[in-house]
Amino acid sequence: MSNKSIAGLVVAAILLIVGMNSFYIISQTERGVLLQFGRVVEPDLKPGLHVKIPIMNQVRKFDGRLLTLDSTTQRFLTLEKKAVMVDAFAKWRVADAERFYTGTSGSKQVADERLSRRLEAGLRDQFGKRTLHEVVSGQRDELMADITASLDRMARKELGIEVIDVRVKAIDLPKEVNLSVFERMSTEREREAREHRAKGRELAEGIRADADRQRRVILAEAYREAEEVRGAGDAKATSIYAQSFNQDPEFYGFIRSLQAYRESFGDKSDILVLSPDSEFFQYLDKAKH
Repeated sequence: MSNKSIAGLVVAAILLIVGMNSFYIISQTERGVLLQFGRVVEPDLKPGLHVKIPIMNQVRKFDGRLLTLDSTTQRFLTLEKKAVMVDAFAKWRVADAERFYTGTSGSKQVADERLSRRLEAGLRDQFGKRTLHEVVSGQRDELMADITASLDRMARKELGIEVIDVRVKAIDLPKEVNLSVFERMSTEREREAREHRAKGRELAEGIRADADRQRRVILAEAYREAEEVRGAGDAKATSIYAQSFNQDPEFYGFIRSLQAYRESFGDKSDILVLSPDSEFFQYLDKAKH
């Protein structure tokens, strides 16, 4: 093979290598920047086929998908200085490729480390502003929204990262305080139970007192009505007696005497001491004659 042929092959190989290194592809799931001697010249490469100058240009690609940062379990103090163990995570993605490269050298590990420190600081700040009850139930959603907003502002400015969401997976009490919290909650439940029982007794006493009052009112009304009926009956009987007396006083006196005899001699063991001339026996004397 002649020297010209060899030279031609070498040139062709060089051109092939140069050509292969002059093209690169950014996929739909990637973000990238184009460097020229280490300086960013294309800050946000779009997906597709691109051209670069070999040796002069370098391409740095980053994962553009939604990524997850799992924070290690951390111990924080609430507003009333109660310790809690918090397990959280953050969802993030690259928003500014150039800033991400300059802030982390394009390393996801570096980004996770810096974001983790900021997440820990944000959690400590938010938990320190709230009571244990608020972080467990009342303001948990608000707490996560506040952390997401503050972490996103910082991450965009310093790391070129967009923080999509921060979630608190679990909030637990340290083992050493679990027992004391349980005892305090038990005492509180017992106190509430005593209050409910006391209110129940008070309500029952009120119901009984009202029932007694109503019973007395009903009995008094019934007694009054009975007395009125009895009085009316007595008046009617008196009226009948009076009418009978006026019609035939002699016969009326005779009937009354018979009633008196029946009542007086109804029991054989009774003894009456009366004068024989007493008016009580006037009708008996008449019967003899």
